[in-house]
Amino acid sequence: MSRPHYITPPPEEALPLFRAPAVRRSQTSVAAAESLDHEALNAMQRRVLQLLAACPEGLTDEEMQLRLDMNPSTQRPRRIELVRRGLVVECGTRRTVSGRNASVWRVA
Repeated sequence: MSRPHYITPPPEEALPLFRAPAVRRSQTSVAAAESLDHEALNAMQRRVLQLLAACPEGLTDEEMQLRLDMNPSTQRPRRIELVRRGLVVECGTRRTVSGRNASVWRVA
C-alpha cells in the first residue's frame, strides 16, 4: 500500500532541508557542493550578517560582495537565506557602480 503524497516521510527517507547549490551534470560542481557542510554555509551567512551589523546605513549586494571579497553567486544566496529567516530586511535603494538602482539591505 503506498503512502499518500501529503504525509511526511519517515526521517530515514526525508531529504536534507538544505542542499548546497551545484551546477547540474557537473561532477566537479556537485563534489564541491557536497564538500560544504552546514557549518560552512552558516559561516558564510554569519560573514554577511556581521558585515551588515557593522553598517547601520545598510549595503547593496554589490557593496557586500566587494567588502567581503565574495563571489556574487555565494553572497546573494546567503543574503536571501538571511532575509527568509527574518534577520535582514530591505531598507531602500542606492545606485550601483553601473548607475542602476539596487536594493539596500540592513539587519532587521
